[in-house]
Amino acid sequence: MRSIGVTLLALFAALLPATAAATTPDPWAELRKPGAIVLIRHALAPGVGDPPGFRLNDCATQRNLSDEGRAQARRLGEQFRERGVRVGQVISSQWCRTRETARLAFGDRVRDEPAFNSFFGQDGSARDTQTRRARELLTRWKGPDTLVVVTHQVNITALTGVGAASAEAVVLGPDGQGGFKVQGSFTP
Repeated sequence: MRSIGVTLLALFAALLPATAAATTPDPWAELRKPGAIVLIRHALAPGVGDPPGFRLNDCATQRNLSDEGRAQARRLGEQFRERGVRVGQVISSQWCRTRETARLAFGDRVRDEPAFNSFFGQDGSARDTQTRRARELLTRWKGPDTLVVVTHQVNITALTGVGAASAEAVVLGPDGQGGFKVQGSFTP
């Protein structure tokens, strides 16, 4: 019963519009600061979740980017370049839609990180363990440039408490206590 409730909550959150309100006048200025972090939800991949029996190493079995999603990813990368954001590292979940978003936006220097894989439909303990690992990776980032993480809506919500639309970027900054807080968000 609990997993059904978690699944329904995640589904409901995925269907909501983005809720990451800008807390700074210019989230782009935050991204140009040393050690900045941005969590990006993969670009538009119509549907919810993945088909039963999908496999990580077989994109044909997954929900993938649409043409509009590919255009969103390219625009996102263009925005980073036009606004002078220096990207130090690009991390992606192992899902094809996150990898493709990352590569279209930032080129081939993408590194897979299972801590940012989707946990949509998983039980609470698996979700909590994975979120703890992702939080540890984020808090260790010191820069000097920006860390880009391309992941899924459920991961962004678990880490920040806010939702994210397709291709939405949630900018994080230090919270003064060794962690991070949401500084703002934007879409391409």
